[in-house]
Amino acid sequence: MAESLSGELGRADTIILGRVTYQAMAAYWPLRWNCLAVSREDIAFADMMNNHWKVVFSKTIHQTHWNNSRVVKGDLASEIQKMKMEQGKDMILFGSGKLVTALIQEDLVDEYRLWIHPILLGRGKPFFNAINNRQELQLIERRSFPSGVVELKYSRLVK
Repeated sequence: MAESLSGELGRADTIILGRVTYQAMAAYWPLRWNCLAVSREDIAFADMMNNHWKVVFSKTIHQTHWNNSRVVKGDLASEIQKMKMEQGKDMILFGSGKLVTALIQEDLVDEYRLWIHPILLGRGKPFFNAINNRQELQLIERRSFPSGVVELKYSRLVK
């Protein structure tokens, strides 16, 4: 699973985050790249997390303290559309449920990668709760891991 996540992050150069996810990751990843208790693969992943560009969409934080991070307070749709026109690799979004919902509403998500863990919780946050418009997706890849986790990769069907 770590190899798959590293591959995804390696195809990207920009990480998109909401405030809550940003604050959690900014408190964690800067401390991991030089930790002697972690594997080389984890250090390589931490290096990507720390050196990739990070764009934080937040109305409440005003500055960032994590390397290569910036806060965007403006219009989400226009900012993402502008970023899509720039040269570079892919953009990836981690967590940030409200942000991903807003991106889906604006039809700005090109690909979905869902990790299904074999656990029934009984309660929790619905992930796609506030989606108003139905979107057709096409399964383009699936991968099973020995842990029982299944990774599903979908692309949007463009009509």
